[in-house]
Amino acid sequence: MQREYLHQLPGQSLKASNSSFLARFHLDTPLLLNLLVLASFGLFVLYSATNGSYDAVATQATRVGIGFTVLLILAQIPPRVFRFWAPALYSFALVLLLLVLLVGTQKKGAQRWLTIPGLAQFQPAELAKVAVPAMVAWYFHERQLPARLRDVCLALVITCTPAAFIALQPDLGTALLVAISGLIVLFMAGLSWRLIALTITTTAIAAPLAYFFAMHDYQRRRVDTFFNPEADPLGAGWNIIQSKTAIGSGGLSGKGWFNGTQSRLDFLPESSTDFIFAVLGEELGFLGFSILIALYLGIVLRCLLISYQAQDNFARLLSAALGLTFFVYVVVNIGMVTGLLPVVGVPLPLVSYGGTSIITLLAGFGILMSIKTHRKMHIHSS
Repeated sequence: MQREYLHQLPGQSLKASNSSFLARFHLDTPLLLNLLVLASFGLFVLYSATNGSYDAVATQATRVGIGFTVLLILAQIPPRVFRFWAPALYSFALVLLLLVLLVGTQKKGAQRWLTIPGLAQFQPAELAKVAVPAMVAWYFHERQLPARLRDVCLALVITCTPAAFIALQPDLGTALLVAISGLIVLFMAGLSWRLIALTITTTAIAAPLAYFFAMHDYQRRRVDTFFNPEADPLGAGWNIIQSKTAIGSGGLSGKGWFNGTQSRLDFLPESSTDFIFAVLGEELGFLGFSILIALYLGIVLRCLLISYQAQDNFARLLSAALGLTFFVYVVVNIGMVTGLLPVVGVPLPLVSYGGTSIITLLAGFGILMSIKTHRKMHIHSS
């Protein structure tokens, strides 16, 4: 018996050491591993999508590194601190969104950026993706659940105000995603099916009115292209036609890394950003697609488990919203690239080339890790 104990001890001590190391820094192992593999896979795909640009990959890797640093910092903060500061974060995001409308930097006909002199540009709309669900979760923290009608109306005001500011930039895609993040919290707070049915009916009635009276010309063209991309194959329909061609030509195993033709010969626009999934589909095929989806599903399921095990309403609602909103980003990007949804300019999370969005996403996962690991500490201390 003593010999068997000595034989098992080294493995047990190594496991305990690894566990204590991650616990010391409040990191959730399954979630962290999935994120690291996904970010690495994203750099692998990006290298091909940018025709082997070391500068682009180095820049993206730097942004990913900054994002994981933010994740590590936020993971150390107890969830009660996030709950306390949620109204301030929401107010700060609203102020920044107002500043964008007043003094924001304009690019390609859209005013979405704020410029810090001598430093960089950033999109305050990305901050709203965390601030809005945090604020709605804060509102429902000590209120009766399921949500009452009055609380539902106030939560809708909290959600729709920043979404409206973002839509005015104009950035309808991001505005919808911000609104969805708040609506997910509202749904998790126990929104009745009667209200859900009423919302769907109202949206269906309002959609034609929005098309004719609220949308910009380029937004209407996107809707028209979604229903019939072949009507303008060399203009508005070009992107989606080339994207579907790239994905379909990949087959089961793809043409091979760096062997794609649509992106390599510049048939596929935005190949490193919004349409990077088409590059993956062409070069790595259905197998590469399956690996990516498996990573995404692993992350989302872990987020839902963290939400299920959370100790209070704020932590439960916020963690569910962050996980499901991440899932919505994935569905929207893949849907628009494959022609199942209109093109709205949503990047593929942790894969598309970008800056602010990566840092914002990883900041959200830092909050999730805080919710998970501080829960463990509370249980052990009690």
